[in-house]
Amino acid sequence: MAGVRKFFIAGHGGMVGGAILRKLQQRKHEGDTVELVTQTRSELDLTDQGAVRSFMQAERPDVVILAAAKVGGIHANNSYPAEFIYENLMIECNVIHQAFSAGVGQLLQLGSSCIYPREAAQPMREDALLTGVLEPTNEPYAIAKIAGIKLCESYNRQHGVDYRSVMPTNLYGPGDNFHPENSHVLPALIRRFHAAQRDGLDEVTIWGTGTPRREFLHVDDMAEASLFVLDLSRDIYEANTRPMLSHINVGTGRDVSIAELAALVARVTGFGGRIVYDPSKPDGTMRKLMDVSRLSEMGWTARIGLEDGIRQTYAWFLAQPDHDLRQK
Repeated sequence: MAGVRKFFIAGHGGMVGGAILRKLQQRKHEGDTVELVTQTRSELDLTDQGAVRSFMQAERPDVVILAAAKVGGIHANNSYPAEFIYENLMIECNVIHQAFSAGVGQLLQLGSSCIYPREAAQPMREDALLTGVLEPTNEPYAIAKIAGIKLCESYNRQHGVDYRSVMPTNLYGPGDNFHPENSHVLPALIRRFHAAQRDGLDEVTIWGTGTPRREFLHVDDMAEASLFVLDLSRDIYEANTRPMLSHINVGTGRDVSIAELAALVARVTGFGGRIVYDPSKPDGTMRKLMDVSRLSEMGWTARIGLEDGIRQTYAWFLAQPDHDLRQK
């Protein structure tokens, strides 16, 4: 079909990839001429170079959105550092290089705010990249995501393709991972406070001191921002990512302390007991706030407030058939 653009969404089964897929499906429903290609993990192992090469050569998409990654919270990053650096490096190398080899001219890679140094000035600007030491608790993951940025930069510089990178702040929303050990802070808090309220507990203990500050972006906002960046003309994108034609931050520009976040989640879940903190557990980086002025100046800002977003996410969590499984 003439004029139809074929999109491959790598990682469509994850929280972010799923949100981007929903947005593209909505566009298609509204008359946009797009063809959407997806592959489950069992259908295509993105860490397998040969499999990715065969897939790209067969499908030859016009646009690739790389939302696939191995992700997790502090506990998971500390427990499985080899898996985090290996799997993410392999996914990025295979998808980006094989996309180029198959003639893909446009690619969007999703990264993470953990690419910035532990002591980066707040809010963190795009040019803070590689100016200091990374946060030790997620250094392997961060190095892999930095490599993804540099892959896109290098293919742009050497081959003239249009490979872009967006760096989101902490994401949450429908499709999040609520695993009791491997989840990020916000879904972990939702699960913990839900269980405490359900079981009538008087107290919930939170890792760390409660003083670190974090910024949170709803995944539907992230999907909109990703497609906004992808749709920018090349001139506008390059003008806003000079000198390296690198990456763009995506966030809200507002943060809260972990203690404030815990109180908010307690209110949403209906937990009325005490919240205590365990300072023997790691806090991680004390503050991670993104400078989103570049994206704001280009015309995009987040629209979903944190409390509304948490209420939506909790409603999604409650709707899952296995959300209330108790340990045997």
